[in-house]
Amino acid sequence: MTLEQDLRAIYEDTQTIAVVGASPDPSKPSHTRPRYLQSQGYHIIPVTPRGGEVLGEPAYASLSDVDVPIDVVNVFRPPDEVPDIARQAAAVGAKVLWTQTGIESDEGAQIARAAGMAVVMGRCMAQTHADLGLGPGPD
Repeated sequence: MTLEQDLRAIYEDTQTIAVVGASPDPSKPSHTRPRYLQSQGYHIIPVTPRGGEVLGEPAYASLSDVDVPIDVVNVFRPPDEVPDIARQAAAVGAKVLWTQTGIESDEGAQIARAAGMAVVMGRCMAQTHADLGLGPGPD
């Protein structure tokens, strides 16, 4: 399969996206990008130590607190945090580890792949959705 086919398959197979580092601040990409994906029909689960609510959804302090199956773990955290997030994603049975633009971790990718996850590093999940012609694109 080509990269485009692999990416399309991820979107087709995804219902639930846990967003690690989701922000309640509407001026931040970690709010606007998940909001776009939510508008396209994906169930967004915000993961932030602050808790509370983001995008009208209860925010969880960690991936291990999420009580529904997770398809994609979308990461908006610094690269040095990705290996631990990858371990947590593996522990909860996520299918995909996806890091946003500018966030890459070879160690995190190795951990995720060893656990059988697909890995997408350094790409905006919302913009890629639009680039593939699957939606209008983020604000």
